Order: sequence, then structure tokens, then C-alpha cells
Amino acid sequence: MSSYEQVLAGNMRSAGRLLRDLDDGLPDARDVLKQLYAHTGQARIIGITGPPGSGKSTLVDALIAFYRKLGKRVGVIAVDPSSPFSGGAILGDRIRMNRHATDEGVFIRSLASRGHLGGLSRSTNDAVTVLDAMGYDPVFIETVGVGQAEVDIVESAHIAVVVTVPGLGDEVQAIKAGILEIADLLCVNKADRSGADRAEHDLQLMLDLRSDQLPRPAIVPTVANTGKGIDALAAEMDRLGARDDEEIWNDRLLRRARRQLEDLIRQGATEAVLMHLKDDMDALVSAIARREVDPYTATERALAVMLDRE
Repeated sequence: MSSYEQVLAGNMRSAGRLLRDLDDGLPDARDVLKQLYAHTGQARIIGITGPPGSGKSTLVDALIAFYRKLGKRVGVIAVDPSSPFSGGAILGDRIRMNRHATDEGVFIRSLASRGHLGGLSRSTNDAVTVLDAMGYDPVFIETVGVGQAEVDIVESAHIAVVVTVPGLGDEVQAIKAGILEIADLLCVNKADRSGADRAEHDLQLMLDLRSDQLPRPAIVPTVANTGKGIDALAAEMDRLGARDDEEIWNDRLLRRARRQLEDLIRQGATEAVLMHLKDDMDALVSAIARREVDPYTATERALAVMLDRE
């Protein structure tokens, strides 16, 4: 069987190899991805984002257990910080979800952020495509947890869940970072802590100050390590993921498709420019370092040269 057929058949080892090759940018892996795309479109893609310490991984772990009891096959893409030595993912999230490691109905994959901004990895959407084609639904994307600029998730997921926690002031930080504005659903985790009611109240006040006309997100308190509130959170996610309202669902599909296309064009254009400039790059760098030309003019000239070669 080809790699494509093995992945479609649910072979987790083949899927793991494909995800590794996609993360490394291998051309053969991209060819397999092209074939798989026709088999996607069934999974609900749920983004889980929020500041460090809010318990995102514990929350995802509890949601996995909830959906497995319903017989669902669950996929998880956990974007971790990159190792400063190997460039690979620091596998903290997989350790916290270790109880599902032997469950064949759960696929957990850690991806290194590799310096990619916005809380995601450059191959996040590719990984989601693979899990979608394999029949996993829902598929959770847990962002890296930097807590300040994780707004990319709103365009890579159908539903964006923003997690906060009482007592740290993180709900206010989320407002400053623009994270609150992307939320389809707000979760106040560790709601057994003192100050949980105040955190929920503050979020309600912040929502009152929003000037956009987007639907007001529900606020769901949870205690992920005990499972309290997980059923209510899942019910809200299922409500948001229902395809009854065709217009809303189509908007989400278009938003995600646009993000995928823009990311691929941006990545492909960057690679094409660098390839065309391979012979001229050292000369340009030296000229900039000697202040013979500014980097802005050098960039304009380099792009002009590339376009002339087309």
C-alpha cells in the first residue's frame, strides 16, 4: 500500500511519518497531502488558546476523555515551544495527556513552533488535514501558550476557545493582546479558585465594551483536573459547531480556506524569492552591512530582479 492508502486506512505509524515529513517540508509529503485533501471537510476543528498556566493541556485532556466516552475519534495538534538546541517540540503537552497514549481512538501530535508567530506552527494546517482525512472528529489545536499574540487560531479553526484563569489578571492581558476579540467561546478554568466569580464578571464587562457586531461568546467555568464543567463546555462547542446555520458555517469554512491559501502563497513566495536570489544574496548582505545600500532598497531591487527573471 502507498503512504496515501495507509494513512486513509488509519495507519497511525504512517500518519506519524507523513506529519514528520510535512513538518520538514519534504516535497513527496506535500504530494500525499494533495491526495488526502479530497477526503477532508468532516472534522470540527477547535482551537484552544490562552495564557500560560491557564490549564489548556489539562482541559484538552479532559475533553478527549469526554468525547471518547461518546465513541468519537479525537485528534490533537499540540503546538509546543521549540527546543533551542534541536529545533524540535518540547513535549510537555504529550506528557500531560499521557493517559491517552495507548488509545487507538486518539491521535496526539506535538509540533514545534520553530519561531512561527501567532501561537501556531507552520505545518499546523497540514497536520489538521491529515487527521481530518483519517476520520478524527473533533480535532483540537492547542496553541503554544505565549498568551500575547495567538490570534492566528481564529483563522485555522472553526471554533476558537479562549481559556483564562482567575487570580492572575490574564483576562485583562488577553484584552490587551487582542485575544478576547477572537473568542467564539470563553472558558474560565480552575474555577474552584478564589476569584473565579470576579474573573467571569470582569470578562462580562469587557464583552460589554466590544464595539463589533459579532455574536457574544458564552463564558463557561470549568475545573479541568476534576472534569467539572467539561460537559457544559463540550455542549457549547457542539452548539457552535452545528452546521444548521449554513451561512455561519460557510463563513468559517471560507475563513479557514483563505488562511490556508494565504499561508501557502506566503511560504511559496518566500522560498521562490530566496531561491532566485541565491547567487546574489551574499553581495546584497555585504552591501547592507557596509551601509552602501539600505535593506529596504535592497529588497526592492531583489524583488525586481526576480520578477525580471520570470
